[in-house]
Amino acid sequence: MAIAELKLAATQTRLTGMVMPEGLNDQRLAAMNRVITMGLAHKRDEYWKYTDPTSLTVSGPVHAPVFDNNEAPQFDAIDRIKIVFVDGVFDADASDDFACEGVEISRLCDLTDGWASELYGTLEERGQVPVHRTLATLNTAFASDGIVIRATAKASKPINLIYLHTDETSDVMLHNVVRVDAGAQLTLLENGPAAARFNGVLEVDVAEGGAFHHVRSQGRDHERRAVTHCFARLATKSLFKSFTLTSNGVLTRNECVLDLIGDDVVAHVAGACVGDGADFNHDDTVFITHDGLRGESRQVFKKVLRNGATGVFQGKILVKAGAQKTDGYQISQSLLLDGDSQFLAKPELEIYADDVICSHGSTTGAIDEDAMFYLQSRGVPRKAATDLLTLAFLAESLEEISDDALADDLRNRLESWLARHS
Repeated sequence: MAIAELKLAATQTRLTGMVMPEGLNDQRLAAMNRVITMGLAHKRDEYWKYTDPTSLTVSGPVHAPVFDNNEAPQFDAIDRIKIVFVDGVFDADASDDFACEGVEISRLCDLTDGWASELYGTLEERGQVPVHRTLATLNTAFASDGIVIRATAKASKPINLIYLHTDETSDVMLHNVVRVDAGAQLTLLENGPAAARFNGVLEVDVAEGGAFHHVRSQGRDHERRAVTHCFARLATKSLFKSFTLTSNGVLTRNECVLDLIGDDVVAHVAGACVGDGADFNHDDTVFITHDGLRGESRQVFKKVLRNGATGVFQGKILVKAGAQKTDGYQISQSLLLDGDSQFLAKPELEIYADDVICSHGSTTGAIDEDAMFYLQSRGVPRKAATDLLTLAFLAESLEEISDDALADDLRNRLESWLARHS
């Protein structure tokens, strides 16, 4: 059977019985039509050849036992506004009041009209060219809820979206929409496993001179499956920085699509991943388009893999004609702690301007035995030396976090993970 027929059959099966939430009807119906036209992701698609999307597209429940490792709540030492979802359902009792200086916050399910309804699905649709990302489109059509945030000035506190998982067969779609006004600043934190199967979309529109910081921690539940998408449109002199830490999980695919439409834009996206076991598969897929003068982009991704774990990186920098003085940097590296794990990388550059600095690199290797010998010769046990070298390897990605307190919190999480997997 041809790939188009396979995708159509799988898409029709997935859509059977799905109910579209009320509200945003025009946007949802348009998204539904895009899903049907494009078909859901398939293993034979070019950008899914390293990661099998079947468990993300199949109908019926996906099981993931709830896991509790007794860690303290993430970001607990940070003064923040907490917004909690339990298996995709907003928990008002566990959440803080939405009032925060410099920020307007509401729920997606309460959205009727205005800037957010106009933005909803817009950046996701733009992100479908040249690569189809139909799991994001499926989310636009069927997301049950989410958070709408508008930063009108410098937010007095970070906004923390907390996703809790209590139902072993929960299947959740959440869609968050963010607008950063000209000169405003916002820090968005996300953490938690969310569901047995999670499909998340984040659309971010940053106006001239605005700044958006995003720090996310994925982990805890060993058997969860997740696909997340971040679509951002960045105006002149805006700043976008996003970092994701991932541990545990059977399958995680994080997609980031950034459109630098203005001049003098700075966009950094980074991630650190630690994976253990043959069932672990982690995929970072990034697409950055430069369409303005003097744009700066950085992609920094590090993965530590052991006991047969698999890591994937697909990153592209597209420099359009006229986007002179672009500075694009991309690095993806893996540290394999055994001979059974693997790292699959597909770095790409596509450049149509002649006055640019763009580079990409990808490396895979084992622990540096010279460094190991140096540490052991000074009395450091091999396990402790391995952990030290692992943290040193991941350090470059953590340096992409602007807030030292947030970076320290995630560094402590990494140290705890390594201690548990000794």
